[in-house]
Amino acid sequence: MTVDLTQFHDAFFEESFEALDSMEAALLKLDIGSPEPELINTIFRVAHSIKGGSATFGFSEIASFTHSLETLLDELRSGTMPVTVALSDLLLKSVDVMRAMLRAVQAKQPIDSQRVSDLQFDLEVAIAKKSEQPQAPAAPAPAASAADEPAAAGCAADGDASGPKPPRWRINFHPYRELLERGNDPLRMLRELAALGELDIRVDAQMLPPLADVNPQDCYLAWSLELPGEVAEEAIRQVFEWAEGDCDLNIERLPGTGNFAPHVEPASATLAPTPATPSPTPATTSAAPSAVATPPRSEAAPKPEASVSTLGDSGSIRVSVEKIDELMNTVGELVITQAMLSQLGSHFDGPDAEKLRGGLGQLERNMRELQESVMRVRMLPISFVFSRFPRMVRDLAQRLGKQIELKLTGEQTELDKTVLEKIGDPLVHLVRNCIDHGIESPQARIAAGKSAEGTVHLDACHRGGNIAVEVSDDGGGLDRERILAKARARGLVDPTDSLTDAEIYELIFVPGFSTADKTTDLSGRGVGMDVVRRNVKELGGKVEVKSEPGRGSRFTITLPLTLAIVDGQSVSVGTETYIVPLISIVESMQLKASGVTRLSGHSEVLSFRGDYLPIIRLHELFGVEPRSRALHEGLVVVAEGDGRRVGLFVDDLLGQQQVVIKSLEANYGHIEGVSGATILGDGSVALILDVPGLIRAASMRAAA
Repeated sequence: MTVDLTQFHDAFFEESFEALDSMEAALLKLDIGSPEPELINTIFRVAHSIKGGSATFGFSEIASFTHSLETLLDELRSGTMPVTVALSDLLLKSVDVMRAMLRAVQAKQPIDSQRVSDLQFDLEVAIAKKSEQPQAPAAPAPAASAADEPAAAGCAADGDASGPKPPRWRINFHPYRELLERGNDPLRMLRELAALGELDIRVDAQMLPPLADVNPQDCYLAWSLELPGEVAEEAIRQVFEWAEGDCDLNIERLPGTGNFAPHVEPASATLAPTPATPSPTPATTSAAPSAVATPPRSEAAPKPEASVSTLGDSGSIRVSVEKIDELMNTVGELVITQAMLSQLGSHFDGPDAEKLRGGLGQLERNMRELQESVMRVRMLPISFVFSRFPRMVRDLAQRLGKQIELKLTGEQTELDKTVLEKIGDPLVHLVRNCIDHGIESPQARIAAGKSAEGTVHLDACHRGGNIAVEVSDDGGGLDRERILAKARARGLVDPTDSLTDAEIYELIFVPGFSTADKTTDLSGRGVGMDVVRRNVKELGGKVEVKSEPGRGSRFTITLPLTLAIVDGQSVSVGTETYIVPLISIVESMQLKASGVTRLSGHSEVLSFRGDYLPIIRLHELFGVEPRSRALHEGLVVVAEGDGRRVGLFVDDLLGQQQVVIKSLEANYGHIEGVSGATILGDGSVALILDVPGLIRAASMRAAA
């Protein structure tokens, strides 16, 4: 029966992209000249895994390229090639090419064959030139090379056949014919075993057909092996880990008695199934995993019977985001229903009323736990976003001739997957600005009494029920006078206006604003910071900036943990109820009759901590009849949006609560000043206010 492997494509692509991320991270940690063997093994195993999976699914171009990369990595593993800056750059470019190839195949688009062949040629050239490079100290050669000198291994064993044997492992390794097609190479596995001790080999070639009938993609041989010494069984099993399911494997511990006289078939028979040179289908020669490192695993050949993709041995499964969204929506509806029942239950009387309310209270607790559990399913660590920056900082620093250290803290801070996906671009803009504008050149830093190496710091933490992401640098800071001069030249600021530092720094978020003298592909068009603010605002967050001349700048993005639920303050205006997000509220107060100043026309302002804030009467904006029109008879909620503060006039505060957000645009249409809606416990609909939108709507109304 032919198995349709296309059902496993999505899992293969997803796991391959994750594996490439881990490969890139390992490459960035490589020390030039003296790399850690574990990192090399991690990189090698990723390449091997992707190669095997690509060959299994018929993605021959990916498998061919990865075969060349794997060959180069094998030279690094054996110590015959040193790690140089040029080689590190070449390997990072290979990651980019593999990622592009996978995306093209996933989208059913043509692969950029010219780019692939150019880089593959560079890989082959690097391998060919290894003899011209200074050789790294070679690792001690194993007593017997299982791949290259099987006969020698046999002779050594024969000479000592009559002597006593120490405790040893007996390994019967019988590959299935399709082993090579799955990207595994038994000879490389034997090399791995030989590195663990003196390996004795007996080859079973009974299934080998006449040479004319040999299929180079089939495996016909089997091996009986003995490995003496105190070797951990787990180390042996790791050698064969990638062949699991494609062979019969038996590992047995033997006592230190008896003799073993191995018989070895001719070397030509051993090498028959594996061509000496790579064939167009590189699955015929492949690498086995090392027994040293165990990086995030990416299955080379998913088993047909698996309905979901398992991740390692943690027992976790992959679930599509659409299914989680459906579950989240259902839980949101249950929360609303539970709130309705609780409100109805509060009006019941009689002998069973207390039991009813007790049951409803238990239901409320269970619903809260269910809601939190479903929310946690959508939570991912922000390290998924942070992981892209080491490579970016490295490349930009080299390009600009700067020395920059990237510090990452708080990588395990979790937030909603939707927020995680949308916060990436704003952070890219901020980090690029820190590198391009913030960090000075090494010469300028030394002249200013600093170290030649600058620092860019990304940090994430939970703060007041939200998540705060900070991007800071120890560069020159924002040039206050330069920003102000550019703003006045563009007519953004009146020449006679006196602005505070905070107001001047807010100018960098104006669309099209830039202090760069010339436009480059990195900056100068003024389309960065306004994009940052717009994207963050769409997530219901805010951006704050602080800077100190000569000491650096800090940008703080404050975001809700999830976009599905908002912590809000319920306010009443007449008979209507509105929700003001807590993240936007600065303070709530009751005004005195003398605390309001009326400007020309109908504009009203209040004095708040040395500043004058405009007052927005919500009943006028939404056409609602209020209970009171005098400002001192109601309450004012001071709220902030887009760097501006306003006072929202309401009748009363009803309390704080978590509300499930329903899209108003999807069900009705866009309303300026409203970001969504929710259903309250009594079944009524409450609008969730968008403070920046309210400010814009009020400004348009005043100008009309």
